[in-house]
Amino acid sequence: MSGDPQLALPGLISDGVEECVWCEESDEVTDETGFDHQAVMKSEVVSALDPRAGGVYLDVTLGRGGHALGLLEAGAGRLIGLDRDEAALTATTRRLAAFTDRTSLVHASFASVGDALASLGVDRVDGVCADLGVSSPQLDDPARGMSFRREGPIDMRMDLSQGETALDLIDRLSDDELADVLYRFGEEHRSRRIARSIKRAMADGELRTTLDLRRAIVRAVGPVRVGGVDPATRTFQALRIAVNGELDELATLLATLPSLVAPGGAVAILSFHSLEDRLVKRAFQDGSAWEPMWKKPRLASDEETTENPRSRSAKLRAARRAYT
Repeated sequence: MSGDPQLALPGLISDGVEECVWCEESDEVTDETGFDHQAVMKSEVVSALDPRAGGVYLDVTLGRGGHALGLLEAGAGRLIGLDRDEAALTATTRRLAAFTDRTSLVHASFASVGDALASLGVDRVDGVCADLGVSSPQLDDPARGMSFRREGPIDMRMDLSQGETALDLIDRLSDDELADVLYRFGEEHRSRRIARSIKRAMADGELRTTLDLRRAIVRAVGPVRVGGVDPATRTFQALRIAVNGELDELATLLATLPSLVAPGGAVAILSFHSLEDRLVKRAFQDGSAWEPMWKKPRLASDEETTENPRSRSAKLRAARRAYT
């Protein structure tokens, strides 16, 4: 990622922040790959896409393959999966081994979906799914630096092969620029105080790990209140979004989809905070391209949220490609 991290995206301040409770709990199941992860609203996503024999379906956030596996088991003729996390691709290749003749997995971000499909000789697909949340294995791996309860480098990249780390980003930005990132992508109203504390810790040589980062945040705003959200939640979310260009990636994907999805084809997108959900909602309101399946987003059932805390903040929106 180069240049200022999405600072030119206006009007995206929302009334929600990514829920942190599932990030630090461990109710996910372990699959045969050895990675802990449970696909959110799997049956609802598969139902929305309604895969058919001979159809081509695209999972742009392959992760550990839960949604992809559901589509293949439901009869999808071909499944193309994208992910910029090479560890996820390796794990999911094993998980989908029984469907090798019907799958193509590509190391790519979903913003480059057009090029990825072109490399496979595909110009149109019958369905697309996207799970915009961070996967449990990424959160649980201290080397990724995405969790404020696991000590590791201040990295936060989804693709470890390229781009600047969160520490690089903090070092590059001024106090005011860092505060802008924390406010814009984390809705952190104490952003200036936190940014100053983080930059002070860096200047003093006290910012090496994720726990150092959390300590700098706590010094600025105080410890967590009983029953409250951890004070580091919004800052960690904001830095991760900026490092990975997540909103830019999503905006590019949404702009590309009308040219990639065949008329009558379906798109299902799971978001986990309202910055993402707002972009998806606006895109699906384009009546010349999409026919939304529901007026409001679908939420996970009570049973699922009990079994999988990660699903508590999930919102599923789906739409069909218009025939016009």
